[in-house]
Amino acid sequence: MLDQTPEPTIVPAAADESSQLSQFASFARVTEGWYWALRSRDLKRGQIRPLSFLGREIVVFRDADGVVRAMDAYCPHMGAHLAEGRVDGQGVRCFFHHWKLGATGEVTDIPCQTKPAKASNKVWPVAEQYGVIWIWTGKEASRPVPYIPEIEGRKVDARLGNQFEKGCHPNIVMVNAIDEQHFHSVHPLASSLADGLHFQITSHSKNSQVFDNDRPVPRNNLFNRLLGKLYAGALTYRMVYWNGSTGSVTVGPDFLHFHIIFALRPTARGTTEGQTILVTEQRKGLLGKFLNAVILRVTEVVGNYFAKGDTQVFQTIRWNFQTPIRADRPIIEFMRHLEEQKSVPWGAWDGSDRDMAISKHPHGRLS
Repeated sequence: MLDQTPEPTIVPAAADESSQLSQFASFARVTEGWYWALRSRDLKRGQIRPLSFLGREIVVFRDADGVVRAMDAYCPHMGAHLAEGRVDGQGVRCFFHHWKLGATGEVTDIPCQTKPAKASNKVWPVAEQYGVIWIWTGKEASRPVPYIPEIEGRKVDARLGNQFEKGCHPNIVMVNAIDEQHFHSVHPLASSLADGLHFQITSHSKNSQVFDNDRPVPRNNLFNRLLGKLYAGALTYRMVYWNGSTGSVTVGPDFLHFHIIFALRPTARGTTEGQTILVTEQRKGLLGKFLNAVILRVTEVVGNYFAKGDTQVFQTIRWNFQTPIRADRPIIEFMRHLEEQKSVPWGAWDGSDRDMAISKHPHGRLS
């Protein structure tokens, strides 16, 4: 259930307040949460892959039981990269001296001696959802993989859309979808269907925000008058944001909603890598499968329309929010909400290895 707390009255932040934010659009810190790592189909049973992920070198592998696991990349013996080795049961065996690290990261076998050394690698929580492998940036996952509240708890069908890279931080990409002004300037079709988008801001949990358009389809022409009959109230446009890096959008008439998840992660290059996920409620039988295939294809077309219009801005923008106005209310609220979330240093998700993270990070010292 959504927390239907009254929408707060938000006064635009002063320019100096925006400049003092420590977490928004920062490449020095990572908001704790689930981040997409790779597509499930790209990791076969018994396969191990290296991954440079949010400032940390890790290996991701699918063990003999088909379970995906992630741990730090370098062997605790001499630092050989474990991706050069192989999957062994539920663990990994290093190529260099064949030391085995088990599912919990502890050394469980050394061929040249009977008693294993007391050494281990850190392991990280992993989940598979929507055909995507997700990794939690912290010791223990405290909440589920991002989902769509409207179909929470139901079985879903999912299809992976485009992978993409944008030339800015994930927070900047997410701000765009709640920027009421840009729907008039960049997406004229969307603007013609809504009499100026206006968001009611609520919360789904302490780690997520909900932005709901509360304005109806304008009755300014015949097409819109007919379209308006498909909505009992406001035109459906809902964004749900999770830990500032993953967002879902829900659009469509009352009888059929389309759902898209945009999973984002920051890179050491100062960019955003994203994966689009198309989701619909699972329908039974052959007819249900056919209908879902059609719905997911239409969902992809809708998502591509919105994504295409903003590509140029994301490749060249240099965020400098000096003159906020009242129309920026949703953006300001998102920035303030993000500042309240738990964050971890880039590359040092549990707070340790801090010096290593500082020395390797391309964007300066960590805050």
